[in-house]
Amino acid sequence: MVIEAFLYPLKAQHPSIHRVEDGIIYFARHPFLYPLLRAQLLLCVLLSAFVLTNLFFWTYLPQVAFLAIFHGRKLAFLNATFLVLGEAAAITALLFECFFADETLVDVFDATLINEGFSDLVATSRVLDPSAGNPVKQLGKPVTPAIYSPFSLRQIIEFIVFLPLNFIPVAGTPLFLIMTGLRAGPLHHYRYLHLLGLTKKERDIYLNRRKLRYTWFGFTALILQLVPVLSMLFLMTTATGSALWASKLEEERKSAKDLSDPAPAPTYQDDPT
Repeated sequence: MVIEAFLYPLKAQHPSIHRVEDGIIYFARHPFLYPLLRAQLLLCVLLSAFVLTNLFFWTYLPQVAFLAIFHGRKLAFLNATFLVLGEAAAITALLFECFFADETLVDVFDATLINEGFSDLVATSRVLDPSAGNPVKQLGKPVTPAIYSPFSLRQIIEFIVFLPLNFIPVAGTPLFLIMTGLRAGPLHHYRYLHLLGLTKKERDIYLNRRKLRYTWFGFTALILQLVPVLSMLFLMTTATGSALWASKLEEERKSAKDLSDPAPAPTYQDDPT
């Protein structure tokens, strides 16, 4: 299960044919998702390029100089690259999710759930049109707050607090990514837990039981978002992966419920003949 959680941003198990697929390929193989990407693609590229260019121009060499004190010259260039990429990913994701993309990510998540056969779950939060041609077109107006990943001040503060981990030679950057993933992972299933109608206390219990899996999920998702310019594309494919993981969890939850609620035994009736 831990390995599956680590791979879900990249891989997803299709419940009907039980075949592991790459999450990015899944997105590519389902054209109904394309309009959601096209609507944000130009903005994604421009925003990511703007943030990345400015960070590398203004902060890369100062960070190399500072890290050289702790890592030496060779490692300083490499670790500073990852550090700037991480900073760019965090800033771009924050700007994009807060002002542009969260609604799109909700649509990606909900459309994937519908395609996987969980329209009833999505219908608890928004109006659906089953007669529409594809899962995206079925999506209607939300009837409850539709948030994919809520703004988290605590996550931003922890990101800043964990930045000094990058000063540790060799292990510092991977440790920084893991610690950041610890907070980021559960946020990718905020929408799923909202659809389940869980209270805050129930959400905390649910997430704590799966903390390691969500940490690896967040770690892997963050690695994908470090790819320059394409970070926002991978944010959308990660939303697809999180929905596919949610569909698997729903299958397990319903199977467990069916086992705990067996069909009632037939009542005895006298044979009149």
